[in-house]
Amino acid sequence: MSPRSASVNEELRRRSRERLLQATVELVGERGFEATTLADIAHRAGTARGLVSYYFPGKRRLLQSAVHRLMHRTLQEALEREPRPEGPDAGRELLARAIDAILGLAHERPLLMRTHMAGMLTADGFVQCPEQQRLAQLLRETVVAYGSPDPDADYPLLRALLMGAVVAMLLPGAPMPRGRLRAELFQRYGLDWASGVPPDEEPPGGSAEARDGTGADGQR
Repeated sequence: MSPRSASVNEELRRRSRERLLQATVELVGERGFEATTLADIAHRAGTARGLVSYYFPGKRRLLQSAVHRLMHRTLQEALEREPRPEGPDAGRELLARAIDAILGLAHERPLLMRTHMAGMLTADGFVQCPEQQRLAQLLRETVVAYGSPDPDADYPLLRALLMGAVVAMLLPGAPMPRGRLRAELFQRYGLDWASGVPPDEEPPGGSAEARDGTGADGQR
């Protein structure tokens, strides 16, 4: 039997890593961070325990990569959803979809996203893993499509605003409603409430600004 080629070995490693990331999202979302062990993750992924340490230096780093992968895939699916936006307002629709995708994850997976955000405030901090870099690329491309004159400055600001909104949604004891945070972000970027995937609620206050995307100065 001939040995496997380098490309086959690379594909096997990629699949093993993907299974570990998926297992991490599932288990931490079900049990929480402390109750999930690396052995549990390896078992769910169907891989050897040693592979976890081979790919990732620790559970926090593994979780951060796993959630960034989930965010990247969720965002990509939202941006590519049919019908694809076209015409002069395409960039605005893409930005609305991006905001809704991230806020939607916080709404649908609160335990997972709360654990992720808390982990980013630890000593390890923000890790630029491959999954994070793919997420960053999608967000930056969205900012470019929106028409930003300075994507290098506007992308980090959008990322910070989204992170802040997720934290506000998940703050124990004092969570803010997704609709209110969405309205603030949409007003900031001049987006129509009906763009993206609106939640099943009216714009906060039912204001014309929230409905039609006009900002405080009356501009779109």
